Amino acid sequence: MDRALMVEEVWGDDLWRLTTVSVGELAGYSYLSPRRHIAHITDLDGDEASTFGEVVARASNAVKDETGAELVYLYVFGGGLDHFHVHLAPHREPGSPLVDDPIKGAKHMTHLPSGEEVWSSDRYPLQSPEIMRAAIEGIRSRLSGPGSDGLEPQDGEDLA
Repeated sequence: MDRALMVEEVWGDDLWRLTTVSVGELAGYSYLSPRRHIAHITDLDGDEASTFGEVVARASNAVKDETGAELVYLYVFGGGLDHFHVHLAPHREPGSPLVDDPIKGAKHMTHLPSGEEVWSSDRYPLQSPEIMRAAIEGIRSRLSGPGSDGLEPQDGEDLA
């Protein structure tokens, strides 16, 4: 399968594998994937969940160091392939082919009723304050309620 996808496995353990493209616009562009089938990041659990941070940091550092990149962008998409994987994309300026903004469209300055200014897309309207507040409060409640496994705000952390 790797040959058909034009990638080579460059590292792996019992839980994870890192593959790197052999043909592409960016040398070092890599994919970090769990060996076990996990459809989406929201399904990440068990040993993969507990090792993910360390593994993605180690892989990102290797990609950064070996390609001379200034940064390594991480992309996780949701619907195209029914198997969780993280894209590790080495980024160098100038002339990088990478998308460095998650919102489509040209950006323009929007003046809010409060007098504040925010950059927004010309293709997608800003969501209402009510919708934004509902998302903030829902996420906060979900992560700080019973069964949250200690994912509560740290001292002094205010997500509002």
